[in-house]
This record gives sequence, C-alpha cells and structure tokens, in this order.
Amino acid sequence: MLINKNEVPVVAMDFMNATHFEDVDIINNLFESILAYERNPSASSKKSLVSQYNLWINHTIEHFASEEKMMMEKRFPAYSFHKTEHDKILELMKSYLGNFTLYSDIQELKKYFIEELPAWLTNHIKSMDTVTAIFLKTGLSPCSMR
Repeated sequence: MLINKNEVPVVAMDFMNATHFEDVDIINNLFESILAYERNPSASSKKSLVSQYNLWINHTIEHFASEEKMMMEKRFPAYSFHKTEHDKILELMKSYLGNFTLYSDIQELKKYFIEELPAWLTNHIKSMDTVTAIFLKTGLSPCSMR
C-alpha cells in the first residue's frame, strides 16, 4: 500500500472526502501494478498497468470536473487558481503515462508514485481542497473580503 486512507486529510464536504478515498484506492491498486510490472516486465503486465493508469486519469478528470462545477456554481473566488492546479497535475499524470508507454521506464514511474504523488495529494487536500470545501459549505473564504 502506497497511501494509507487514515492519513488522508478530511475536508468539510463529504462528496470530496469520498472521492479522495476512491482516489487512494485507485492509486494503491495502480501502484501494485507498477510493482508487478517491475517484477515481470511483460507485454501483458504493461498493458494492464497502462489500462489501470487510464482509469485513474479518467477518474481524476471526473473528480476535478465535479469540484470545478461546484466552484463555478458557487462563484468560488479562487476558482481559476484551483483549476490551474488541476490542469497542471493532469498534464503531469499524462506526461508520466506517455513516457512509460514509449520507454517502459518503470523506475521513473515508480519514483513519481513514491516521491511526488502522495505529497502532492496531501498538500492539495490540505490547502486548496480544504479552503474550497469550507467555501462550498459556508460561503466563507479567506480568498475574499467578506
């Protein structure tokens, strides 16, 4: 297991927490596929890893879209900043998949999952998602003069 659900920060909106826990399950399953490919770098293990990775990307796109829709509906003042962060991480995820698909460099992918992804997820939830969830729930934001 790469990420322990008990260590994932909780925010003020239940739908966001549920999605974050789904993310963790998907990431942990994907990390197991990374380890499986590392042990047995076969065509079938690569195909499975790429398939699971695409599921993660699609889930993340839906995850971000649902947050962004609510932010727009509620006129969240920091919407563009939060969306930019979503767009950047999606491009990074796609870049790692593209590199792996082309070069089969499992060490690069594994390093991203171990050294970057858990820290990014935790920091994003603790900062942007926490502020967003408070705003969605209460209408209050440290990003606006209320």
